Amino acid sequence: MQTIIGAGGAIGKDLARFLRDYTDSIKLVSRNPVKVNDTDILQPADVNDPSQIHAAIAGSEVCYVALGFAYKLKVWREKWPAFMHHVIEACIRNQTRLVFFDNVYALDKDHIGRITESSPINPISKKGAVRAAVDRMILEQVEKGKLQAIIARAPDFFGPYDKQKSMMMNTVYDNLVKGKTAQWFCNADVIHSMGFTPDLARGFAMLGNTADAYNQVWNLPVNSEALTGREWVKLFAAEMKTSDKVTTVPLWMIKLLGVFVPILREMPEMMYQFDRPYFFDSSKFLKRFNYTPVSNKEAVRQAIAAFRQPS
Repeated sequence: MQTIIGAGGAIGKDLARFLRDYTDSIKLVSRNPVKVNDTDILQPADVNDPSQIHAAIAGSEVCYVALGFAYKLKVWREKWPAFMHHVIEACIRNQTRLVFFDNVYALDKDHIGRITESSPINPISKKGAVRAAVDRMILEQVEKGKLQAIIARAPDFFGPYDKQKSMMMNTVYDNLVKGKTAQWFCNADVIHSMGFTPDLARGFAMLGNTADAYNQVWNLPVNSEALTGREWVKLFAAEMKTSDKVTTVPLWMIKLLGVFVPILREMPEMMYQFDRPYFFDSSKFLKRFNYTPVSNKEAVRQAIAAFRQPS
């Protein structure tokens, strides 16, 4: 059995679909799981309850962690370390392999111009410090030989699900569809890699089912075409047949708006990812699996098409 914790999110939904290439015994774990495949096993769970984490992982050959806690520093500090402690404990107890969907927050800001698997862990943000602590928890148990695990990293992403969790869909697509000007943070003229969720989820499934991929860090598959924020806006505008004008939102304005908009209070410490080149290098994965991600243009087309469908 292969188990997905966080099965209802943008990655979890596609992951369940792609895991059918490897098994028909898939357990979906979330607060209110919904079947993706006819044979899926549903296990409602509160991941804040250690006993329910252990019950979810029991009997699993592989456990994929693809969930996200609310985007608040206080929540991350409270939830992430405790959750991962119990996941690791349950995986060790059940001899379950762990595949963790990670972001790049833990990495040194001076190395995001080309993010590789060897980019150093050296966070400058408070949220990054939480993610670094979680990564180290996993790596420590791997080094001790107690756990088989993969840390699978992804950059900012977008796709056909959970639009509200994608910066680009919020600031570009949502504005354009309302006839407004697209927005980009800090600097629209530097490179900013974006992952496409179906590619990321397929890569996640491939890693989890490849024996020699374990006990390593992997960058999930992302198209290597380097686009700036302004060029991303042009792709969306061309597909939506609208203006490609973009307004750059400076750091000072994000801080000011954060006084009134709670989610923006969480953003300023992460803006170093938008004021300089941010390129995600997944060449290790692409070469190992001979994989070609969807083109950026096609990814944009598919994302827009999904949200044009009647609800």
